[in-house]
Amino acid sequence: MLFGLFGSAQANSTALGAGIGQGFLDYIDFNVEAEQLGYYSTYLVEHHFTGWGQVSSMLNVLTWLAARTTTLRLGTATMVLPWHNPVLLAEQAATLELLSGGRLNLGVGKGYRHAEFSGFNIPIEEAEARFEECLDVMLKAWGASERFSHHGKFWNFNDIIVEPNLVKRPAMWMGAGSEPSIRKVASRGFNLLLDQFADPKLLRQRIEIFKQAISEQGRVYNPNEVTVARELFIAKDEQDKQAAIERLNTARRRTIEHARAPDKAGGSHILSYAKEGLPPTDTALIGTVAEIRDQLHALKEAGAGYLIFTILGGSRDTLQRFAGEIMPEF
Repeated sequence: MLFGLFGSAQANSTALGAGIGQGFLDYIDFNVEAEQLGYYSTYLVEHHFTGWGQVSSMLNVLTWLAARTTTLRLGTATMVLPWHNPVLLAEQAATLELLSGGRLNLGVGKGYRHAEFSGFNIPIEEAEARFEECLDVMLKAWGASERFSHHGKFWNFNDIIVEPNLVKRPAMWMGAGSEPSIRKVASRGFNLLLDQFADPKLLRQRIEIFKQAISEQGRVYNPNEVTVARELFIAKDEQDKQAAIERLNTARRRTIEHARAPDKAGGSHILSYAKEGLPPTDTALIGTVAEIRDQLHALKEAGAGYLIFTILGGSRDTLQRFAGEIMPEF
């Protein structure tokens, strides 16, 4: 199995928040240590207008991290395309791919938080169409050997060529949960990002859908092309475990409040699991080493071969103990 990190950082390290909850430079050092401990990758989330100081410029942070590391793969989970100029984003991603020696895992998505779409003054109803147009322009730009023009619904470009020119585009990842969306990921030739909320039974179903879609295209399935996110915290005892769960629920409440539209029920990502309040915490890897080891075996049995962890509170103890006491078994 492969193991990586998944989360965020805060500009102000004195106010811990969701995800890693560390200052930007602390976050860099955290990931440098992760590489040394044998972690395979790190994925940053993109968020705006929270007031929590979360990472809003992922490619900038990952470029800094690329200069401090040599093997760690550098992921976005996800870059929300409806908010970005596709040509500028294609140029920035190509630059990081080049400087990092081909280590970029570019995860892309449509976004789900009401406050962010409202802040950008972009109707969330346009998310799908904006996503598709942005992605089409990016893929065309990376593959173009000659100048081209684009005149679409949201973007217009005249006689352009994206530089730096890439011989091979970055590894592309995309989040999905329903069967149609999973099949769409496979049809694009992208890798699949699966969320941190689905239990092993649902996880198995989603992986099987992806495997079948890959097979129908005549391609060979690689388990490293599916990433499963999970929260992780190694607790000292039951009291420590329950305190970590309460911190996780506090962070999730704040995310839901920021994401939910005031006049609309439901939504995607965490909102689809929060119909009864909060998503269940039993899928999070929070507990003793023995408990987490058992959960990992269940995930492996369900078909998960590549996990990325939000290490709660940015716990160095959890980072180190997982690498030393659990990772070798898998």
